[in-house]
Amino acid sequence: MIERRKICRVWERGDVAALVTLVRIEGSSYRRVGARLLIAANGEYAGNISGGCLEAEVIRKAKWLVRDGRAVVERYSTLFDDTGDIPYGLGCGGTVDLLIEPAATPECAALISAMQASLRREQRTVVTWLPQDGRPMRREILDHHGAQFFCSEGVSDVESIPFAESFDAPQRLFVMGAGDDAQPMVRVAASLGWSVIVIDGRTQWARVERFPEAEQVLATLDAADVNEDDAVVLMTHSYEQDRAWLAALLPRTPRYLGLLGARHRSALVLHEAAAILGWPVARACEGLFAPVGLDIGGDGAEAIALATIAEIQACCEGKLGVSRRLTPAMVAERLAEGGAERYPSQCAL
Repeated sequence: MIERRKICRVWERGDVAALVTLVRIEGSSYRRVGARLLIAANGEYAGNISGGCLEAEVIRKAKWLVRDGRAVVERYSTLFDDTGDIPYGLGCGGTVDLLIEPAATPECAALISAMQASLRREQRTVVTWLPQDGRPMRREILDHHGAQFFCSEGVSDVESIPFAESFDAPQRLFVMGAGDDAQPMVRVAASLGWSVIVIDGRTQWARVERFPEAEQVLATLDAADVNEDDAVVLMTHSYEQDRAWLAALLPRTPRYLGLLGARHRSALVLHEAAAILGWPVARACEGLFAPVGLDIGGDGAEAIALATIAEIQACCEGKLGVSRRLTPAMVAERLAEGGAERYPSQCAL
């Protein structure tokens, strides 16, 4: 999401040359399909489509590749075993197809407009038919009801399978409490491109200048429309305030609701909030993360912010409890598949 914000900022400054989109992956890749790189005429860029191994090459060639005003798809390899059919080789372990389109087209402007709309919390679906067999790229953009915002000429005649993606709104995080420890929480969340709203009735703390990265700083929960897609962290350091806000928030069932504090305190707050609602304690427990954050060690406000944002990210992505670390068994399995032959210089180390 932070990439989308940066791309929109560069676009708004004008004089943009090309937009690059990762549309297909074979093997492994640092970025997912849909990653983008916007290139200005002066060489400035926003976003990325790899871990840094392709950007310089793509930035150097993009403007030349779309000099005739038509989009193209270029294949790049990040394998060691380069071949003449694949124009660029490094060592990340896969091949990628990149859609490179000139910026001065209605299709590119419509796509950027869809990005901008998503940052205003307006969902868009973008359907792109890639150029092939002499046919140009075409694009259609729809809102969340399926109403058409944009459509290239000739879309009805396209027979190929399109590349479709959804531009959802940024993750919203409500930080309930404006103490000093809330500041790194807001900074880390904003660095991911999330929309952050700070709420605290204490006017000496709830000030915009204390939270420049936040989209809003509010005085009451009544002004916030917390819903099922949102994440919330309760960290007011006030027992009565945490209890009241927890009782108000549990029925709204946000996708993440965390309570900062020691286990004993959190247990008491939850028990009393459940009593206010007339809920069994077990039901209240199902909707709350307490103590807040992943158990990754560390101390202080910055470490708590890191642990909490990591837990929210994992929760929102459906990755809680999943580790991506290599194990000896996984390494042995990859070697048995021929990894040692494919990457001899690495495996010899």
